Amino acid sequence: MHAARQATRHDLGVLVALAEAAVGELAPLRGGDTWARTVGRRPPLEPPLSTALDDPGHLVVCGTLDGCVVGYATARVDGLDDGSRLATLDDIYVLPDARHVGVGEAMMDLVVEWAGAEGAFGIDALALPGMRDTKNFFERFGLVARAIVVHRRLS
Repeated sequence: MHAARQATRHDLGVLVALAEAAVGELAPLRGGDTWARTVGRRPPLEPPLSTALDDPGHLVVCGTLDGCVVGYATARVDGLDDGSRLATLDDIYVLPDARHVGVGEAMMDLVVEWAGAEGAFGIDALALPGMRDTKNFFERFGLVARAIVVHRRLS
């Protein structure tokens, strides 16, 4: 049975391991190297995850399958210059063997509910080029492209 719940400090070790797995999977992909250098997680991973657990402006979620943590998500709400609030899904990751059974969906449901309760007018998330499954996943939750970032490598 899949589920999602808010993470606690007790989950920090598994959150770090999942974040390391996510970086290891994404960094080699097209656009992954630049992602890892800019908005992606970089070692050491424990301090920023620990900080997010303690910050009321962040949500850290554990996705579970039969009671075992197999995924995580992090989101934050930022105030914008016009006074509105925008949620950003910084991370969502499920171990490969636990995908396609609803864990990601359960986590995303929790993030969407939280963002709405925080007064966010929308949610942003990032998908690397060519990640069709990720794009399709986000579209099932109503997230559609609103900008395309282009990049040229110089070295």
